[in-house]
Amino acid sequence: MKNRIFILSSILIFTLLLNSCYNRPVTRTDTESSGTAKFGADESFAPIVEEELAAFTGLNPEANLIVEYMSEPQLVKAMMDDSLQLIMAARDLTDQQKEFIRQRKQTPRSQRIAIDGIALIINRQNRDSLISTADLKKIMTDKITQWNEVTNAEKSKLGEIKVVFDNPNSSTLRYINDSIARGDKLSGRLSALKTNTEVLDYVARTPNALGIIGVNWVSNPSDSLKLTFRQTIRVMWVSRSANPTLDNSFQPIPAYLRTGDYALVRDLFLIITDPRGGLPSGFVKFFAGDAGQRIVYKAGLVPATAPTRLISIQEM
Repeated sequence: MKNRIFILSSILIFTLLLNSCYNRPVTRTDTESSGTAKFGADESFAPIVEEELAAFTGLNPEANLIVEYMSEPQLVKAMMDDSLQLIMAARDLTDQQKEFIRQRKQTPRSQRIAIDGIALIINRQNRDSLISTADLKKIMTDKITQWNEVTNAEKSKLGEIKVVFDNPNSSTLRYINDSIARGDKLSGRLSALKTNTEVLDYVARTPNALGIIGVNWVSNPSDSLKLTFRQTIRVMWVSRSANPTLDNSFQPIPAYLRTGDYALVRDLFLIITDPRGGLPSGFVKFFAGDAGQRIVYKAGLVPATAPTRLISIQEM
């Protein structure tokens, strides 16, 4: 009888210990420079993300930071669902979204880490590389459909303008809708591909194409001054004037993004809900620090947390 009671007691104690182990919260073991974590990023910024990750993990070999690329709406939803605690997006969270996160006892923190530009790219055969923001709006809202309807391009023989974006839920498309169309309905003729690489390839082989793409995809990595772009396509000059000229039009190079002379600019954010001290926090600190901001400039964007020196050169 005593043996039976001892056996039953042992089983009960073992069961209680086992349950306590299963119910015990998982203890985080990552630090700012080691461990495993994941974050989400807009595919529009894949080139700069890959550069930053390579540099960060090169300095921190015990860090395993896994990136998942998705659309902007998917990124925000993942953060609202708490399946991602770090995202990189072309907009900050709304006040309502931040309050929702606070209600689950997390503190959302946003770090503006770059100024980005939206590049308008055309085929190398298209010699008409000047465009006004007014004409761009007309193209996006179906009021201009032919290249010879664009100001200063009356002699163009390229025919219909084929506009392409990276994907239907693109942050680039949202920017055009919010900042260019401004309430007017976007044209049903706009085409969404799957990736920014497809946009580049399509424009490079299609004479009448107009691609809308993030500037980090077209920046020339071998140009230390960031004054040129990929040679497979042509980057348009954009003017706020109704009559664009070389004097009043600008390309999306860092200096013109910083001064605001280039008309199509947006901010880039890292948004984190993860507690301080973990690997996501370490990556944010690196991205916003000197080394990370140098990579931002190398990608053709403007560093947001590091000073940028503008030099004016005048001919004597």
